Amino acid sequence: MAGTCGSLGSLTALHRAAAEARARDAELWVVLAWQPPLGGPGSRGSAGGTPLLTGCREAAVEQLRETLDTAFGDGPPGVTLAGLTVRGTPGAALVDTVRDPGDLLVVGTGARTPLLRALRPSVARYCLAHAPCPVLAVPPSPLQGDLDAVHRRNVWRRPLYAGDLAG
Repeated sequence: MAGTCGSLGSLTALHRAAAEARARDAELWVVLAWQPPLGGPGSRGSAGGTPLLTGCREAAVEQLRETLDTAFGDGPPGVTLAGLTVRGTPGAALVDTVRDPGDLLVVGTGARTPLLRALRPSVARYCLAHAPCPVLAVPPSPLQGDLDAVHRRNVWRRPLYAGDLAG
């Protein structure tokens, strides 16, 4: 099973999860967690059929479709692939979806700046601490660091030099 949010880091984790599923001759379940905005009318305590809740669920399904299409294109990843959208916070949704202690949960670690650590808890850390099965935490691709550096330079309008990129 692999968690995804559509980020480049989660796409790296999806490819690793597909490789692990092929090696184990297992199915690959791709899980995308979603929540209604601001815990409003579609929050857990309210009726399940609100238009906001339905719209959030449909948006999550579409995001999962787009993520799988981006990750694997038109060709299958060489394993049986299943997508699942789960309502809840990402870490808890992934841990709650694990069905068997023999499963392998694959998550991306992503870049964790001090600001992000303060605003959003780490999904990978949550899964490592709470999952009833082995967890494989996949670090971001080295190219992700280069992309982040280019983005920061663009935001601050600083010149980019080829020597600044990892070689």
